[in-house]
Amino acid sequence: MSVEVVPVESADLLAAAGDRLAPYHERLSRLVGVDSGSGQVDGLRQVADLVQTWCLEAGMSVEREPVADPSGTPLGDVLIGRRRGRGRRRILLAGHLDTVFPPGTAAARPFRVQGGRAYGPGVSDDKGGVLAGLAAVEVLAALDRAEYGELVLVCTPDEEIGSTGSRPLLRTLGGEADVALCLECARDNGDLVSARKGVADLEVTLRGRAAHAGIEPERGANALLAAARLTVALDGLNGRWPGVTVNVGHLTSGDRPNVVPDRARMLVDLRAWHAREYEAALTEIRRLVGEPMVPGVRGELAVHAPTPPWELDPAGQRLTELAAKVGAGLGIPVSHTATGGCADANLLAEAGAAVLDGLGPVGGADHSPSEWLDLDSVVPRTALLAGLIDEVSRADRG
Repeated sequence: MSVEVVPVESADLLAAAGDRLAPYHERLSRLVGVDSGSGQVDGLRQVADLVQTWCLEAGMSVEREPVADPSGTPLGDVLIGRRRGRGRRRILLAGHLDTVFPPGTAAARPFRVQGGRAYGPGVSDDKGGVLAGLAAVEVLAALDRAEYGELVLVCTPDEEIGSTGSRPLLRTLGGEADVALCLECARDNGDLVSARKGVADLEVTLRGRAAHAGIEPERGANALLAAARLTVALDGLNGRWPGVTVNVGHLTSGDRPNVVPDRARMLVDLRAWHAREYEAALTEIRRLVGEPMVPGVRGELAVHAPTPPWELDPAGQRLTELAAKVGAGLGIPVSHTATGGCADANLLAEAGAAVLDGLGPVGGADHSPSEWLDLDSVVPRTALLAGLIDEVSRADRG
């Protein structure tokens, strides 16, 4: 015979989240004060050390796994915190510790609070989200709500560069999880995120033949000209499929005007909402790269960190409904949206977990000097996350 477990009261969630606000502020200041851009291994391990200490204080066991990119270059450690519960469902909380900012940014633009907002590198993306996940674990512990089978908090050091080192581990954790609640901050209007475009980073190398541009240009094969024609052809793919975008963001070729350039390199961004269009666009790009735009020039395509689209499915729709139910009890209107940026949510969905993202506090201007986090949103959004964990944990009881 099953035992009915009633939902936690909204007032209790808000009160317990409010008790975590002062520690949240202090922790956020400390994390933002450390440079932890992708690849800055010392800083990334320093912030992982801080989060590890707080996880242990919250009664979680902690594992650390060093990861490296495909070339073997170290990227830092993946931190995994675990807390056992009384139920059956494994719930994954996923965030990242890396930012997009270069060394010295934390000193040049230190953490500050003004007008109810916190500012600083990574304050919203994703240090504020990681700390909200940890605070939600603490809220549930304080209320003795452990209806989950296991809560798993994963913090990666390389999300901003496509999780090139963390992908195998994320796929394993996603495959083991019933639900993945991702800690990217809510959109600046408060929306959660229920779908993300797929992305492929494409590197095109064009190899031609050098020649003297004045004496015997006919002996050359101009790789730069081929790159220019290919750029126009790739741009022409925009609009061929709904929601598919192709952007040539970087092109380098040649050194001197009196030499026919024998080599060119292009970096291209491909994005799509749906898997079918994503694959169709990638197939067409391969065809264009292989097509001789200039006689004597041949192209090669390398696809780096391909990340498939994360599409809203019935399991994800159910999570949005549960979040709205919890939000209604807390007095928080909950809506959701799709976004063109990809994240670890895409990889976790590919691994088979039901996924919902944007469950950190409200923030905005990510990747810019004006990045901000709404401090007034910390308590209600932490309560929302904790309540959603509790709601999902009870979903298979009855």
